[in-house]
Amino acid sequence: MTLPGTYLITPDQIPDERGAFYEAFRSDVLESVTGAAFRPRQINYSVSRRHTLRGIHSVRIPPGQAKYVTCVRGALRDLVVDLRIGSPTFGEHQVSELDASSGRSVYVPEGVGHGFLALTDDACICYVVSTAYVPGTQIDINPLDPDLALPWNCPETPLISDKDAKAPTVAEAVRADLLPRFSKAGTP
Repeated sequence: MTLPGTYLITPDQIPDERGAFYEAFRSDVLESVTGAAFRPRQINYSVSRRHTLRGIHSVRIPPGQAKYVTCVRGALRDLVVDLRIGSPTFGEHQVSELDASSGRSVYVPEGVGHGFLALTDDACICYVVSTAYVPGTQIDINPLDPDLALPWNCPETPLISDKDAKAPTVAEAVRADLLPRFSKAGTP
């Protein structure tokens, strides 16, 4: 993908008359591509109704948190935003359409924000994450930040949590020194 360290993974499916089989996640393959160790420490699911907007979320460093994101039911518009100060793509985003039938996943490295818009009712997203939840380390950016101008393309007013609606803009997060720094190696 265009943001350093982010990847869109499309598995090879083996179809037959019963359906299909594919490997949804292989840590050895992911590590060989990214050059970074990824050891799952927690798995989360989020179920949303159509037009639900969640994000943009990341985790302060330390502890940091990489994510391997997959839509396991329905469909969603997935966005990653580079929140790493000093990155050549700081503030830029990448859009991917994820759905259960394709098995596509997005790898989100530490320091990159993530959010999604549910395109179907009962959409379910799975997050395999590299660190367990640590209270007080969450970075939330308002997904409707006008400076980011993210292309959610929601046909109606999105359903958004109070926490996300009241989250700071990227500019406010920079002023509050909430965002990680980018290193030349491509990781915070």
